[in-house]
Amino acid sequence: MLTASGIRAPLVDDRPRSTTEEGEETIASRSPSSLLRRWGRPDNHFAGICGTGLGRWQSRAAIVTSSEANRAAGPVHLLFVSSLLPTENPTTGFEIANQAIIAAYARQGVRLSFAGFRRRDAEGPADTRGDGICLGDIVLENAGAGRAQKALWLAGALARGLPVTAAKLAGLSRRALLVRLVEAGPVEGLILNSLQMPTAYPFLTQFPAIFIAHNVEHRSAEENAANAGSRATHLLYRREAALLKRAEQRLCREAAVVHTLSVEDGAGLGLAGHPKCLPLALTVGRRQTADDGHRDHDIGLIGTWSWAPNRVGLDWFLGEVVPRLPPDLTVAIAGRLDGPPPLTPTNVAFLGRVDDAQRFVRGSRVLALATRGGTGVQLKTIEAFEEGMPAVATSQALRGVATLPKNADVADDPARFAALLAARVAAERQGADIRLDGSAFAASQRSELDCGIAAGLELFARELALGRRMPEMGALDEPALAGHQP
Repeated sequence: MLTASGIRAPLVDDRPRSTTEEGEETIASRSPSSLLRRWGRPDNHFAGICGTGLGRWQSRAAIVTSSEANRAAGPVHLLFVSSLLPTENPTTGFEIANQAIIAAYARQGVRLSFAGFRRRDAEGPADTRGDGICLGDIVLENAGAGRAQKALWLAGALARGLPVTAAKLAGLSRRALLVRLVEAGPVEGLILNSLQMPTAYPFLTQFPAIFIAHNVEHRSAEENAANAGSRATHLLYRREAALLKRAEQRLCREAAVVHTLSVEDGAGLGLAGHPKCLPLALTVGRRQTADDGHRDHDIGLIGTWSWAPNRVGLDWFLGEVVPRLPPDLTVAIAGRLDGPPPLTPTNVAFLGRVDDAQRFVRGSRVLALATRGGTGVQLKTIEAFEEGMPAVATSQALRGVATLPKNADVADDPARFAALLAARVAAERQGADIRLDGSAFAASQRSELDCGIAAGLELFARELALGRRMPEMGALDEPALAGHQP
């Protein structure tokens, strides 16, 4: 168990051991729980967070052979470390993806504890699962921060040698963070959910870890640099891209398993074809409701527009597609913006963050999926297809989608994009039933997600069974700054 002094008390495994003719214990004869207990010997000085047994899966490599030992060990316990604690009503793509991934681990019988910050403007409990370690209240999105806060973020990033996205979180010392993480109790390892926390606190990768890469962050920063409106902003994004690339390389090197949200992202991280890199499909998982025939607007767009890659797509849609639409088509845009909405024609309305995203989606005649950059998976695309909604999408909006529904069109040319939207709206206005049953698509996504999570857990168990050792954690009172960590 992790203690305040940073050294785990030895765990004794006194069960009978299988041996070879020479009397040596074999890997195949031991359950992961017994292997984990061997980490507790005094010369290891592992600060943590390991102790109970894995024993939940039968490995193809014959790592786990005793079902009785597995049952005795109980479910695997992992600590899910993220910038934000999970919430009951996720609204951003990051939060919705987290919800899907967490549910998939639960379906595999994994016990998860959670550690992360609480969004400062969040209402109600930070984590409804009752196992959350709240590291403090924080503002993360640019849309929720003023100029003074943004200047402080930048100053902190420059002083620490960190990317801004990680500097926002780097307010705790190593000791302070570990004292909080010990509250989770004994766990087999960490799930490092996105790169922000392990970049702000590099020592986290010294624990056995599964890294979930929601995006290829350095690629997104490079795109932001290319689209920057000033030289200063361009240089800042170039700096961010360089630091993020180094952080991603380190995480991919040190993690036992790397999950991406698309096959393309594996290549973007330099792990194309690597056995440790396993893509995950995603599902929004909302319960489908019958179409009540009510329409609030013709064309709907929804997203977190304060995130720069999303804003590129929104600006393209407003600047290139909207002028080519018939003026009687109404357009509604839901989601957070960084700053005031841009000037638009009277048929375009900005709604801000909506309370019921599903209702907004189903109140549209057709959805515009106008992605023009970024990496990872577009959750708004997955949601549209699970709802059976007609849509017009750019090719970049289809990352992670294997099969295109029959009521979805693809166009990257703005004139073609506008024409397809107008045609879909006209058909719906004339009474055509252009919505589909999206349940098969949703079931397929969920099945693929479960397969990916199961494969990652199997690989993680194999890494543990092969005896991965933990390094010395060092003094706990060292500050958690990039320049002070190995």
